[in-house]
Amino acid sequence: MSAHSIIRPGRDSDAGGFIALIGTCWAQYPGVHLDVDGEEPELRTLATYYAEQGGALWAAEAGGAVVGMIATRKLGDTGAWEICRVYVHPARHGDGLGHRLLDTAEAYAIAAGATRLKLWSDTRFDRAHRFYEKRSYVRSGPIRVLADACHSLEFAYAKPVNGVEVLDAAAAASAEPLLCAILTTCVAEGAGVSFLPPLAPDTASAFWRRIAKDVAAGRRVLLAAWAEGVLSGTVTLAFASAENQPHRAEVEKLLVHPDARRHGLARVLMQRLEAEALRAGRKLVTLDTRAGDRAEWLYRSTGWQEVGRIPGFALLADGTPDATVFFWKRLTG
Repeated sequence: MSAHSIIRPGRDSDAGGFIALIGTCWAQYPGVHLDVDGEEPELRTLATYYAEQGGALWAAEAGGAVVGMIATRKLGDTGAWEICRVYVHPARHGDGLGHRLLDTAEAYAIAAGATRLKLWSDTRFDRAHRFYEKRSYVRSGPIRVLADACHSLEFAYAKPVNGVEVLDAAAAASAEPLLCAILTTCVAEGAGVSFLPPLAPDTASAFWRRIAKDVAAGRRVLLAAWAEGVLSGTVTLAFASAENQPHRAEVEKLLVHPDARRHGLARVLMQRLEAEALRAGRKLVTLDTRAGDRAEWLYRSTGWQEVGRIPGFALLADGTPDATVFFWKRLTG
């Protein structure tokens, strides 16, 4: 099934093709079967179903057959839109059709005013989870239980179009590949964040897994930033554990992917981090950065006070000693 595919608006007359496609996709997973008339009657007139909800439906067609589909619909007045019915024929996996379909649905929702995108995926659909995570969706909220014959459980995935969100441990785990990519890229560019290039993939993964563990234990807050639907930045707030420092926290690993710089992401991340510190009762925050790093100007311009600097505190990739600047800030509110 290698014929070129076109993506067009879905029609009620595509019902047979949609049903066959979903049945083929579900057949790859034991215990998952499609009962159209008993549980999914809307498949008979799916274009009408989504049009009545103010949404839209698309079909990918190749050689006269439906080889992919996707839909989207508005969720109330919250600015959230749901991405629905994402299916690609197994013979077309890996050829980019899934990305083209998701691009189409996301663009439609965003043009219609979406500020947040959400979807549900059966807990058994591992391949789909990796695809959504590659597209900057992260786990969001509890598992949904469906009252169907397949005993389905579903993960929720979501992302803001633009903005910063706190990641819980499940979201941190699902975001790990993209967080690793951001960290690895920033380290390769010489960011002074404790690592030296080239950063091994296992080292990056181990770091973010430790962060997720600390998030689960309440020892850290992890923030992530999205720009145009792409997870592009992150920062961590580590709570001081000493008995006499319940008021203090430390800023760690402010990172913005080079492709998303000069759009204010670092500033927005720091603003949200300060709000989260206050929410946790931490009114004194500290951080350090390599002298002359691009982040130094940001900290100075947003009210951080320099304590001083230590020459040769860290080494560059070539072994050259480099100075580190220490900052503090008292938060009010």
